[in-house]
Amino acid sequence: MSLKNVNTVLATAGVLFTLYLGVSFILTPETSAPGFGLPSWPAGDGGGFLIVKGSREIAMGLAMGILLVSGHRRALGWVLLMTAVAPFGDMITVLAHHGSVAAAFGIHGLTSALIVAAGLLILRETGKARKAQEAAAPAPAGQPA
Repeated sequence: MSLKNVNTVLATAGVLFTLYLGVSFILTPETSAPGFGLPSWPAGDGGGFLIVKGSREIAMGLAMGILLVSGHRRALGWVLLMTAVAPFGDMITVLAHHGSVAAAFGIHGLTSALIVAAGLLILRETGKARKAQEAAAPAPAGQPA
């Protein structure tokens, strides 16, 4: 299996998982929220923040998905790196609010690391492809080779 195929599988899994999380936090926040890792959850109107989290996840998933489907792989690599900031921030939030250390590192930290790895792999893949393309391209007319 080529690096491009592996990267495509990783990116697709990331997109689908992110969209799943977003939809889960919007449609069933009461079952999704406890796995986040914080010791307590907002009461009353505070539950609306879970919808905000779901909307954020859906927006990130759509951005990554559009880049993946449209073939903008280099941009996808950069967006994956940018997207890794969200679960890293979730990890810091859980730790700062005395939540579950296992959830902070095992869920959010690991997710961030996996997204960074996928982003770096895609950037590596596209960098190699760009160099190969430049090496194969003939010199423009009128310029020495």
